[in-house]
Amino acid sequence: MTVVWGVLAGLGFFALIMASIALHEFGHLIPAKLFGVKVPVYFVGFGKRIWSFRRGETEYGIKWILLGGYVRLVGMYPPGRADSKGRLAAFADSARDAERDDITETDVRTGRLFYQKKTWQKLIIMAGGPLMNILLAFFIFLGINLAYGQQEQTLGIASVSDCLQPAPAACVAPPAKQAGIEVGDTVVALNGTSVTTWRDLVVLVRAQGEGPLAFTVDRPGQGRMTLPTVNGVMRQLADLNDPTKTVTAGFAGMSSGVTNVRVGPVGTAQDMWKMTTQSVSALATFPQKVFMTGYNLVTGKARDVNGPLSVVGASVAASEIATTDQLTLGSRIASYFSLLGAVNLFVAILNLVPLLPFDGGHIAGALWEALRRALARLFRRPAYGFFDTARLLPLAYVVGAFLAIAGVILVVADIVSPIRIF
Repeated sequence: MTVVWGVLAGLGFFALIMASIALHEFGHLIPAKLFGVKVPVYFVGFGKRIWSFRRGETEYGIKWILLGGYVRLVGMYPPGRADSKGRLAAFADSARDAERDDITETDVRTGRLFYQKKTWQKLIIMAGGPLMNILLAFFIFLGINLAYGQQEQTLGIASVSDCLQPAPAACVAPPAKQAGIEVGDTVVALNGTSVTTWRDLVVLVRAQGEGPLAFTVDRPGQGRMTLPTVNGVMRQLADLNDPTKTVTAGFAGMSSGVTNVRVGPVGTAQDMWKMTTQSVSALATFPQKVFMTGYNLVTGKARDVNGPLSVVGASVAASEIATTDQLTLGSRIASYFSLLGAVNLFVAILNLVPLLPFDGGHIAGALWEALRRALARLFRRPAYGFFDTARLLPLAYVVGAFLAIAGVILVVADIVSPIRIF
């Protein structure tokens, strides 16, 4: 029964991701139609058509390869200049030719092409997809925070390590054990500096390195006391801002207690901002991590538990969350949907990368077009025409090829060597 439930939970999560992608494309579709852009096609998936229907000028449907989706906006590339020559110009013209059958003289005359729209309209259309994912993530996290709450680390001590290294290595007591910290103590200061959150304490301990550590604690039945000063130790630890990275920093050897707290809209937004900064840091190392995932897969080495996941891997992780006996039912539900929220937030951040074929590439193109026109007006020069994003297509194909290769590597890795959470 557990296996069946796990399969259903994984398939359900995959379906929710596909629904998120469908809504992402609706984020483009709705403002495009409001601003009069011609939209002939809206599909979830790629490859051959499974099912579709037509409403007005737009065909809506689903295709077999459910690893994404797209909405076709006619007129993404402005007409090329008559004097443009060379391979790049020919390449750009071939892209324009690909949508020629969708463009009529009436479309051009009535301004129904994307490139003809005002800058602010282009920005809304292209930002609509990522914004939809951000809103989905926000309401998912907010729903969890209001209905269930979130676990927050406290300054209460839940455990103290006995040894720095596991057996059979010689047992050396970590700083917390040497200082005499006990389970149930509440740390209130380090070296005379008051702390109000567990993160404050961790930051101070890490910054001290091998320097002196004097913990002040509140001990049940004994009140506040400052424990004997000990020296810190250095260890390889996960970076606080990017858990996928490791840093060498001070270590005390104790863990915090946790409490469940309700969080409202402001707290949810603050949490999402922290997640965003972490995701941006992780995105910067994404190509390297994909390479290492492929290398480890080929060489048979253990997979990095902090490495990237495909849609398949995220669904496997969701299945594991749904069936583990290490969490309560409420924690499983909250973790399941938290993962969905995290996927939506990452999709939004990825699509805002200012390179084609991402939405951010078209946003950057629209902003550059507006800047050139503003500078022309400022310096009273002839107005620039439309920015020809078709000339950036070679770069778009390079990025697209990398994404396709990365997708294959991660899907294979998630099937052959899935990351286990528990």
